Amino acid sequence: MSDLESARLLVDAAQEVMTAALAHASQVTNGGADIDAHQVHTERVTYLATQMRAAHELTATGERLAAAGRRDALLEAEAWAYAAEATHALASAVEAAWDDFGVAEVVGRIQAQAVREAVRSGLAEARIREIGKARIAAGGVNNLDLEDEVATLTRTLARDFGKNEVVPIAQDIHRQDLLVPESLITKFAEQGFFGSSIPEKYGGTGMGDLPMIVITEELSAASLAAAGSLTTRPEILSKALLTGGTEEQKQVWLPKLASGEVIVAVAVTEPDIGSDTASVQVKAEPAEYNGQRGWRINGAKAWSTFSGRADVLAMLVRTDPDVSKGGRGLSLFIVPKAPYLGHEWRHEQPEGGVMTGTANPTPGYRGMHSFTIAIDNYWVSHDNLVGGDTGLGNGFSMQMGGFAAGRLQTGGRACGVAQAAVEKACQYVVQRKQFGLTLAEYQLTQHRIGEMSYRLAAARQLTYAAARNFDTRGLEAPMAKLLSCDVAVAVTQAAQQLHGGWGYSEEDPVSRYVVDALVLPIFEGVKPILELKVVGRGLLAAAR
Repeated sequence: MSDLESARLLVDAAQEVMTAALAHASQVTNGGADIDAHQVHTERVTYLATQMRAAHELTATGERLAAAGRRDALLEAEAWAYAAEATHALASAVEAAWDDFGVAEVVGRIQAQAVREAVRSGLAEARIREIGKARIAAGGVNNLDLEDEVATLTRTLARDFGKNEVVPIAQDIHRQDLLVPESLITKFAEQGFFGSSIPEKYGGTGMGDLPMIVITEELSAASLAAAGSLTTRPEILSKALLTGGTEEQKQVWLPKLASGEVIVAVAVTEPDIGSDTASVQVKAEPAEYNGQRGWRINGAKAWSTFSGRADVLAMLVRTDPDVSKGGRGLSLFIVPKAPYLGHEWRHEQPEGGVMTGTANPTPGYRGMHSFTIAIDNYWVSHDNLVGGDTGLGNGFSMQMGGFAAGRLQTGGRACGVAQAAVEKACQYVVQRKQFGLTLAEYQLTQHRIGEMSYRLAAARQLTYAAARNFDTRGLEAPMAKLLSCDVAVAVTQAAQQLHGGWGYSEEDPVSRYVVDALVLPIFEGVKPILELKVVGRGLLAAAR
């Protein structure tokens, strides 16, 4: 049996059990309505389902390439290893919480002798070491067949840009907590990176979501904050505008976003409101100024990344004073301001309002600064209410659509950071000698890099699948975010350990990858909320 055949055997067997487990969990939780009474099990089945989806996507990629006559032996080996790991995780979880899973009638599928042998062979340490040796021999570089000519061309463009323009300044930006330089933003815009998924009729390149994710991945490998995240906030606002904006708003704002003329920050989180977005408290009240219809905004926002440099804030506010309406009382505004550099800023507008921002110190993700913002009587034209009159009270759904784009992007960002760590580790272990051998010659090094390699491969293919089939209401994007961010944390820490003491030095980029990766499971939906309220609820509702 080939590697791909073994991987498919495992994926199909485990998926049958996973389907039954989700159906049982759906019944227990009333289609996801009672998740909070079963949080631990919901988290468990959600993560297992995500791993199985990644195993399927990695295996399916190998199958497509083989059918097209472009076999990738390393990817096929990685598919088997990851399918074995995911199946083993499922079998172990079922055994440990037998009554919770309720899969007695189908569990035999993963207990069959052929499946158990495929798991053991797929996870054999010699096999994983071979994956590690192959990855080391390739210098850790990702030259995967993207099955898409545009995505392949953009990968080359973004990779070259990252190496030539971003890498030389990335470490200084991190260590000195500098702002992304204007020269880099200008060059970034000239490449068309800001408009990669904005339709051509609105000034974008219209390449689509897969090329956008590939660009994000490559730039994140160069620097998460200084390059890979530059397009995240424009993507969030662009998706909101495309979903719910008026045609006039699309014509006005999308070309400016695509060209980089307007830099965006997102202002949703508040000092006391994090993942519970529907409970936003910042208020906007109707107010005219010089005969023009508008709104006065008051309150505070937190963790608004790049809002100092930004020209506009995509701000979610409460326009209905009846807080019992939750998300139905929220609206999304495009709030103009002047750009400011540094760690503090204050903007006084002619209309009498004031906004001030103070940067929150962070161990990583430096280059943009994340601000807490105080908003005092700040006036915004009604024309800047996304969706106009029909957008009143509909901001929550538009923002969630934008967040879906942000989660998709975060999957790409996580893969990029992990990729940088894999490459750095592969380069280091062939150079560093201990006890008469290079680190690359030791079995444990090979095994560790093999694990890093196949886990990243699975996260990447899940993210690419989410990009190909992107739907603001679907589950693929949050699943990609969920898995990829965990992979990035694990892979960067493994790479750091392979560097020994030098990995803890700020002089080495691998230490930056570690602290940058730590933020990934937090923003765009902190991990537990993503597992329970987004992916978990969606899976259990669908399995009802």
